[in-house]
Amino acid sequence: MGIIKLKNIRTYSYHGCLIEEGKIGSDYIVNLEVKTDLRKSSISDDLKDTVDYVLLNSIVVEEMAIRSDLLEHVAHRIINRVFNEIPEVSRIIVGVSKLNPPIGGDVEAVTIEMEEYRS
Repeated sequence: MGIIKLKNIRTYSYHGCLIEEGKIGSDYIVNLEVKTDLRKSSISDDLKDTVDYVLLNSIVVEEMAIRSDLLEHVAHRIINRVFNEIPEVSRIIVGVSKLNPPIGGDVEAVTIEMEEYRS
């Protein structure tokens, strides 16, 4: 088995419960980790034998472009898409961070993290 990580995927998105957040948007960072079998690709050196991280990145970017009130909802959509489109993935950890959230304090980021296993 092995792990593929995409770190600090940056997007400008429009998530949040406040009306202003849907209009103005803000910066986000997504971290994605997937567990898969890397033994075959480590020998074959062939992309078809592994999980394509270009596809993983495009799933994250596409789902981040769809507005949600809650970061948990966005993370859940990312998890579902990865499991639906990439059967080789057995576990996913996704973290979604809103940078400089409008919460009335000096906070660098708010992050939610979800972990799911293929059932």
